[in-house]
Amino acid sequence: MDSLVCSPEDLAKFFSSNTTDHNLAAAYICNRFSTISDSLKDTSFAVDSTYLLFSAYLVFAMQLGFAMLCAGSVRAKNTMNIMLTNVLDAAAGGLFYYLFGFAFAFGGPSNGFIGHNNFALKSIPSSNFDYSYFLYQWAFAIAAAGITSGSIAERTQFVAYLIYSSFLTGFVYPVVSHWFWSSDGWASATNTENLLFGSGVIDFAGSGVVHMVGGIAGLYGALIEGPRIGRFEHSGRPVTLRGHSATLVVLGTFLLWFGWYGFNPGSFAKILVPYKSGYYYGQWSAVGRTAVTTTLAGCTAALTTLFGTRIISGHWNVTDVCNGLLGGFAAITSGCSVVEPWAAIICGFIAALVLIGCNKLAERVKYDDPLEAAQLHGGCGTWGVIFTALFATEKYVNEVYPGKEGRPYGLFMGGGGRLLGAHLIQILVIIAWVSATMGPLFIVLKKLNLLRISAEDETAGMDMTRHGGFAYAFELEENAKNSTLNPFGTS
Repeated sequence: MDSLVCSPEDLAKFFSSNTTDHNLAAAYICNRFSTISDSLKDTSFAVDSTYLLFSAYLVFAMQLGFAMLCAGSVRAKNTMNIMLTNVLDAAAGGLFYYLFGFAFAFGGPSNGFIGHNNFALKSIPSSNFDYSYFLYQWAFAIAAAGITSGSIAERTQFVAYLIYSSFLTGFVYPVVSHWFWSSDGWASATNTENLLFGSGVIDFAGSGVVHMVGGIAGLYGALIEGPRIGRFEHSGRPVTLRGHSATLVVLGTFLLWFGWYGFNPGSFAKILVPYKSGYYYGQWSAVGRTAVTTTLAGCTAALTTLFGTRIISGHWNVTDVCNGLLGGFAAITSGCSVVEPWAAIICGFIAALVLIGCNKLAERVKYDDPLEAAQLHGGCGTWGVIFTALFATEKYVNEVYPGKEGRPYGLFMGGGGRLLGAHLIQILVIIAWVSATMGPLFIVLKKLNLLRISAEDETAGMDMTRHGGFAYAFELEENAKNSTLNPFGTS
């Protein structure tokens, strides 16, 4: 909020004469006026900072959602392992994002490829950033790492988790976020000096930056490791290795749903920003609209998945519905602030079809991802980037990304194809960057025998062989009685 201006010389003209007393009175009034203006400015900053911190807390709560979703989706014999990896995604990610990641992402002034200032928050707070913004961006970084954890669950050595998570949050993800979110980034929509195709990339909350990066990294990890033992028969027929708790899957899904209201609406970073005169028409209205589009996309995807999988499998599967819901959220994340609510329904509907199609393709090529993370976040995230380029409206694009007249918007909304061209480039460069960084890392880990556990340990379960015991007392009791199978799905 800009400071209001009051000049004693101008104000004195409104008095009957230009005496010294009147000049003093005018100066007194202006001093009081300036005090009120500064107070309003401080209040505005406090409200915006509180909003951003609250959003950061919501996004961080998604880590609990990821943990519950992962735990429920794996077999009971690997619960301790997957829970520990979720904790360390946050812990290791916090340290490496503090030391390197934030500087690579937002350490301006910098070049268009990578930031190179503010390592270890050296100049924070500054005129551009404060600690609230760092916390919010860290929560995003560890979300990307959490996505990858699900893809390589149940057969990955613990040290590999530490290495890839630190590398992803400290370098790979920050560089991508610099490209598309930093005002210095070469493809950022906020870089009005040099916009890609005159538009830049509108990836508001990260269908590409977060979900594609995490999903593609997980894709490489799972491909290089290979499928879990027993996932495919010798004939190639897929075998379902069910997670041990649908209850935890549903709990995790609802926690992620709750956190997404910080992920998408929170990406405005501020709330007290007027667009036009009138109390009900400002950024606070856009925040509400973004929450609505997020909700509609997820709900539509869930229902589409419900009936789609029913037709294919003949069952009403709650796990599939939960993944469909999350796929809708991943897809709308890019365009949530610049599309109409009706368009969000289209986004969610197609996201569900993309997820179903990706899962069928994964089975055909014998790709094993216990949480469908690559299909969900990579596939649906890619669709979300394309969707935004098709359905972004002129009005909302100009409101959310001001400062550039004639900015391109969605192809189907009459805005031409330049935004679509920019978004296709985004998809290609993210795939190329993650392939060039995470792919070789997983290959090196495999060559050094640091990636996959032994077949004996995998069959017995990582909790017993790597973490000193099972997560559930009932599991331990059953194994003492019966050395073959147990009710929790040990294979």
